[in-house]
Amino acid sequence: MTNKIMTIASAPLIETERVSLDEHGREAAILWFNRPDALNAISWEAMRDLAASLAAAEQDHAVRAVFIAGRGRAFSAGGDIKAYKKLQADGAAFTAFVDDYCRLTEGIADMTKPVIALVNGLCAAGGLELLLACDFAWAAESARIGDMHVNFAQIGGSGAMARLPRLIGQARALELVLSGEMLDSRLALEWGIVNRVVPDDRLLEEGLRFARALAAKSPNAVKFVKQSIRHGMDQDLPGALKFERDQCLRYCLTLPDSMEGINAFIEKRDPVYGAGQ
Repeated sequence: MTNKIMTIASAPLIETERVSLDEHGREAAILWFNRPDALNAISWEAMRDLAASLAAAEQDHAVRAVFIAGRGRAFSAGGDIKAYKKLQADGAAFTAFVDDYCRLTEGIADMTKPVIALVNGLCAAGGLELLLACDFAWAAESARIGDMHVNFAQIGGSGAMARLPRLIGQARALELVLSGEMLDSRLALEWGIVNRVVPDDRLLEEGLRFARALAAKSPNAVKFVKQSIRHGMDQDLPGALKFERDQCLRYCLTLPDSMEGINAFIEKRDPVYGAGQ
């Protein structure tokens, strides 16, 4: 089957593509940073456009996976440093800007659909914080990933200090942030910042292959798995185990997808799952 890629919405800084995954109308949403000449630097406008695009994908039952990627040579080089000259001179405005970015990154955890970063090139500072907020990330072989805030006498405010050490450990996080250096894709994989490294020309293809497999699964099961793992990581082990147990009972006893999966297996047919609830 040939998938048709259709551009259904675009904005000056973010483009949304919808990709058909199967004959049942299930789709993937690819959110592209579209400021390649500026290495996809994240302006306030781009941040708002990305937040709106994520919200639209979350509300659309046809969307089974969301990818964030960048046009050109970068995923995102982070915040727009040139804009900071004026923005940081206004305490109220800069506080609002940082708070908006925190809401965007923190909101990804509350989405019911997997959000995957496809890191095609340079990923630094605010771009790294966005990667860390995603459920996981895949990198092209040419990708280079780091923090770099300190290189410009800045510090991160939306995950570089909090999510990074939880992902790779305190010592490695301190080394990466304080050095301001960039990791190549293989070292980023070794350190656990990305899940996979693939050839540059296959990054999107491999992402869509994952989305096609995901599309056949119960969207409710996917949602409950994401909630259980995400919220469990914020608790101690006994609390995480209780949350997992409660999620299991809620899903299996209140939603029909679980029994549909069992019946389809026994009857040797394809399951028919409901939309995410």
